[in-house]
Amino acid sequence: MTSARLSPPFWRRDAYVLGKLARHVAYIAEKFHNGSSIVRLVQGDTIVDLGAGAAPYRALFERPEIRYVTCDLDAGAQVMMSSGKPVPLHDHSAKIVVSFQVLEHVWDLDWYLAESRRLMAPDGALVLSTHGTWPYHPHPTDFRRWTRDGLMLELTTRGFIVQEITGLVGPLAWTTQFRALGFHRLLSAIPVVGSLLAALVCAAMNFRMFIEDRVTPDEWTNTNAAVYVLVAQKNDTVLP
Repeated sequence: MTSARLSPPFWRRDAYVLGKLARHVAYIAEKFHNGSSIVRLVQGDTIVDLGAGAAPYRALFERPEIRYVTCDLDAGAQVMMSSGKPVPLHDHSAKIVVSFQVLEHVWDLDWYLAESRRLMAPDGALVLSTHGTWPYHPHPTDFRRWTRDGLMLELTTRGFIVQEITGLVGPLAWTTQFRALGFHRLLSAIPVVGSLLAALVCAAMNFRMFIEDRVTPDEWTNTNAAVYVLVAQKNDTVLP
């Protein structure tokens, strides 16, 4: 699972989107490591992954001298979470809190973002990605999609300063992505040859998405993205 998200095969139905997200997360992580971002990771720092699942981007952040802690509702995480209850970790215990493709599955945003903020060190950061436009995908629930402005407001009204936000995969490409997901589902149901046909169609559509994103203006993608990725810090003038 981890390697598939970091480097998805080109015939996978969502390979283009996953690949673009992985590259951007890698870019953010490298800036934390080399000190060119708002936060620099140093020996002894802790990263907390809220809603980690299989922690697909762990390898991008973790180092021998940096602790990476996974938190989730499911067994298997290092720390078990319960919706509406404090995560059993100390205040300010994380230099960086990361949340990848989790927020759309959370009903209680006040609880989730308050816990993210509580766990962050005063000079720490939040790295969060979620969907702007995407099909329904419960895991086990699926509640929301965001505009760029709406996502920023969710954070700023809950005591964060959004330092950067990037839209990934513009509307020309994500309309193709929707068709790829549909064709994959239909073709995969065909006996014997269905999986091969689905892989061929998805590979062609992933290439098409690459071309479509190349010709889509950045300002259009930034306000009409399939995925938004942001980096935020605490705003202590708004909340304690």
